[in-house]
Amino acid sequence: MKATLNKLIAIAILFASVMGCIAEKENEVVVYAALDREFSEPILQDIGAELNLNVLPRYDVESNKTVGLANAIIAEKNRPRCDIFWNNEILHTLRLQEEGLLEAWTCEPAKRFPSEFVSDQGQWFGFAARARVLIVNTDLVPEAQRPRSINDLLDIKWKKKCCVARPLFGTSATQAAVMFDTLGDEAATDFYRRLAENATVLGGNKQVAQKVASGEFAFGLTDTDDAIIEVENANPVAIVFPDQGEGETGTLFIPNTLCVIKNGPNSIRAKRLVERLLAADIESRLAGGASAQIPLAGDVEARSRVEPEAELKFVKVDFQAAAKRWNEVSKTLLEIFPTGGK
Repeated sequence: MKATLNKLIAIAILFASVMGCIAEKENEVVVYAALDREFSEPILQDIGAELNLNVLPRYDVESNKTVGLANAIIAEKNRPRCDIFWNNEILHTLRLQEEGLLEAWTCEPAKRFPSEFVSDQGQWFGFAARARVLIVNTDLVPEAQRPRSINDLLDIKWKKKCCVARPLFGTSATQAAVMFDTLGDEAATDFYRRLAENATVLGGNKQVAQKVASGEFAFGLTDTDDAIIEVENANPVAIVFPDQGEGETGTLFIPNTLCVIKNGPNSIRAKRLVERLLAADIESRLAGGASAQIPLAGDVEARSRVEPEAELKFVKVDFQAAAKRWNEVSKTLLEIFPTGGK
């Protein structure tokens, strides 16, 4: 009798343990996050606690981390391990969409955002943008002589005095895809060939901002989050939002994107997390944080401190069309920029 009782107790303990593990697993949401860990991790921790979710982020520390995480999702497509991809740009989110790896669903908070930053099929949602800007060393370049357009990167007077990131990764790649789509192959190829001859190519946007701040270069093309760090470190730099003049195209804004992976382990809770991340207070938090990201939703009152007082003109982009051309565009760029930056 005693042996039977002990056996029943052991079975009950094992059952409770198994059920506990199942319940814990059901409460997990795996997030592959390309946005810098220092910016995304505190938000994921706080929202996970608020929603009683065990949020498990995965980061990639490589310079091409966005590509690495996107490739991981593709490699795992037959048995997805990721629930949400928080991308710090959009090109490779659209690449996953083309692969058929994103779940389409109706996300109510996404209706607050401009249509060009949201998938019309409900497969991805853009928020909290960065802008592609010129960072200028004010000790080296008087205000009257500051470059005002990305085309100034091609001006012979700035030969090897300006710098860019190699346009095969991140926001630099997104900008290249957009330019090939908007300018056409011939004009865009000509732009990048001349850029490779005139500018010094560096490893990433952060390096561009740092080397301009140190005085190694007069100006460069980078992202607002990297540029604002140098401004707030009291370095002699200014941020220029390019191509704001009459008849010019405007500045390119590139959003963060959120998407739910099709057939992911926990799509129901993943959707709850995405809805919460798209709330106004998260864009406000990213705007006020170190990365100074620019809110896109119309109901967000907070402004990023990187934004100028004057209303900005931004490039009207068909991100979907640009992304579809990336494989072809990347081959052209690889020929022009065969090696990595310094």
